[in-house]
Amino acid sequence: MTAIEQTEAVRPRGTRLPRRARRNQLLGAAQEVFVAQGYHAAAMDDIAERAGVSKPVLYQHFPGKLDLYLALLDQHCESLIQAVRNALASTTDNKQRVRATMDAYFAYVEDDGGAFRLVFESDLTNEPAVRERVDKVTNECAEAICDVIAEDTGLSRAESMLLASGLGGLAQVVARSWLHSDRTVPRDQAVQLLASLAWRGIAGFPLHGTDQQHH
Repeated sequence: MTAIEQTEAVRPRGTRLPRRARRNQLLGAAQEVFVAQGYHAAAMDDIAERAGVSKPVLYQHFPGKLDLYLALLDQHCESLIQAVRNALASTTDNKQRVRATMDAYFAYVEDDGGAFRLVFESDLTNEPAVRERVDKVTNECAEAICDVIAEDTGLSRAESMLLASGLGGLAQVVARSWLHSDRTVPRDQAVQLLASLAWRGIAGFPLHGTDQQHH
């Protein structure tokens, strides 16, 4: 069931949608159109038609196509940032932390709505406001990973950030590659392969204050 169908299913007949519900419905329609067509080919007419509303109703909530796109980016960038933070906080076992973090990226790209395409495969990255949001999600995920590396290894902030950027970039690129290969490797197996690769690297840095590797 799409976001639009879900919205309609909970609306009593003959009633107007509350503003927040209508906004969510419009965002759901916009996401479907943007994912399918890309930003440049999508039209506000298409989005209004997909949502089952008139263009004036759409413009009441979003003055233009870019406003819609940025609202979606804000929503879906934050969801990945939160997923990575949750993965890092889910355990104190660093090996499991690596796996949970890799899995967060795979779950994000596997989501049926295809929102990751708006973030990582946008055809509008030359727009400063879009670039700012894409950079934000990359940087904030790296910052979250960096915090754990710096605390556990005693490496400098700059050194930890380099490692964190590498781990985040690895997870994002491989997860997208896995999805585009039609998931020929089962997700759990793919995550485990990537987590093993990442762990063999990051485990080479001893825990702060010891001569032992991560446990």
